[in-house]
Amino acid sequence: MNGTLKNKKPSLQIGYELRRNGLYYLMALPAVILVFLLKYLPMPGIVIAFKNYNFRKGLWGSSWIGLNNFKFFFTSEYALRTTLNTIWINLNYLFWGTLLSVALAIILNELTNKKLVKLYQNVMFLPYFFSAIIIGKIVTDILFSMDAGLVNQIISFFGIPKVNWLKTAEPWVKIVVSAHLWNSIGYNVIIYLAAITGIDAQMYEAASLDGAGKLQKIWYLTLPMLMPAIILMALLSIGTMMFGDFAMIYAIIGEDNMAILPKVDIIETYIYRAVRKTADFGTSSAIGLFQSVVGFILVFGSNALAKKIDKDYGLF
Repeated sequence: MNGTLKNKKPSLQIGYELRRNGLYYLMALPAVILVFLLKYLPMPGIVIAFKNYNFRKGLWGSSWIGLNNFKFFFTSEYALRTTLNTIWINLNYLFWGTLLSVALAIILNELTNKKLVKLYQNVMFLPYFFSAIIIGKIVTDILFSMDAGLVNQIISFFGIPKVNWLKTAEPWVKIVVSAHLWNSIGYNVIIYLAAITGIDAQMYEAASLDGAGKLQKIWYLTLPMLMPAIILMALLSIGTMMFGDFAMIYAIIGEDNMAILPKVDIIETYIYRAVRKTADFGTSSAIGLFQSVVGFILVFGSNALAKKIDKDYGLF
């Protein structure tokens, strides 16, 4: 049958495929349209990065200035700071997010009380539905407020002087990373837990017959079988390494807190300030293009590295 299809014209092959899997394509159509509208249709706007954009002249009427927008950013005092902050914060997201998600997924898988497992899953997954504004208010008003903040209430109970957290820069990378993990870790745990439940139970039974304990089964069976899922999630995270969690960082820090901003000022918060204060769409577009190109290189480079380790680990 397959050989007969290969000899048919491409139009007949497409028609056969649509008749066979038409409903699946129809189900995917809204997502395909959404991706096209949001990701591909705006692509001509990339030319703004190479122009002195003027609203009156429009996209194609504005004058070309070559790489001047890139030069303006990379020679500014913010380029190195925002780039290093973005990479450092995202590396923390990747490392701690992967470590905690895998650990919690394994722990949930080892629990025998299914009601408790469902309860823990719901509790961990709930913050995923909180908006950045809600998380920002929890962090700044409930936890780290100067007078009524929970953290200051706890440390003052032990006789330690209260800290003006919103004027103390050092701990805010840890706070931002912790808030991001609290918000996203439940989603990642579900993905890893689904991968664990897909492992053949007979492998664990055979290991038990060979005298393996729980820790040995986790180390020699669960983790190796989870590795493809871990690498897949890591590759997807690496693709956004130059993009920070703008909404959450902005909701927590804002743009006027100059005491904290140097520690958590990422590329996207700089772009937002450039557009909001100076309407500098040319430089903002140039920075966005820089982020995308670096992310593209990182994904292909890390994917090639993963395939060298094991050809089945690659994303594509």
